[in-house]
Amino acid sequence: MQRAFSERLRAGQQLLATVISIASTEVAEIAARSGYDWLFIDAEHGPLSVATVQAILQAGGDCPGIVRIPAADPVWIAQALDVGAAGILVPQVRDSDQVRAIVRAARYPPEGERGVGVARAQGYGASLGEYLRTANRDTLVLIQAEHRDAVENIEDITAVPGLDGVLIGPFDLSASLGVTGQLDHPLVVEAIARVLAACQGAGITAAIFAATPEQARVHARQGFTLIAISTDTLALVNSMRSSLALFAQTQGSSC
Repeated sequence: MQRAFSERLRAGQQLLATVISIASTEVAEIAARSGYDWLFIDAEHGPLSVATVQAILQAGGDCPGIVRIPAADPVWIAQALDVGAAGILVPQVRDSDQVRAIVRAARYPPEGERGVGVARAQGYGASLGEYLRTANRDTLVLIQAEHRDAVENIEDITAVPGLDGVLIGPFDLSASLGVTGQLDHPLVVEAIARVLAACQGAGITAAIFAATPEQARVHARQGFTLIAISTDTLALVNSMRSSLALFAQTQGSSC
């Protein structure tokens, strides 16, 4: 499953996810059964421990999960991969030196420095040998470009061997550029285009978060192939508000 997902991503197939930030296996299971290609598991902003991340991955079944870890921490990288993540997404990366360190932490020797452990990813020991032979090939390493420094350094960042993709965080990026929340501002549009062009030039995945399906369609037309649409919390908020608004409309029309 993990190999098939990494091959699809590297082949440039369009892969859609939603962000899972609620510490609930039921929410993750519902999302996985809804037809998403992968789950964006948010351990940066969501209150998720490593144990909760593992439970979410288990609830997701055959739907692969990429874990956004809290920071570029080798311990978090190893633990997220050991509990069975298809890959990691590291936030707030600003230069190529950081990327090289992240890649080393996610790869076993001789390609990297990841420590060998026995956990869910290794079949709790039953498939350790096979995992060690294939993990460096199948494990996905992505970083997040959400600061103006990352945009300035994006050509060097995307040239680092072993990096599979770059995900743009439009809201944090807009804040870094001094136009918080103005996603249509020329500075933000230009920065997004530069990151996209650098990814395409390097032959790696261009990924992005979209708050709405409409934004996701725009990004897909632009050339982004790995897209996270909305979040579990926003889905609940929008559904509940929509239900109340629809009820109010029908009540009014029946009077």
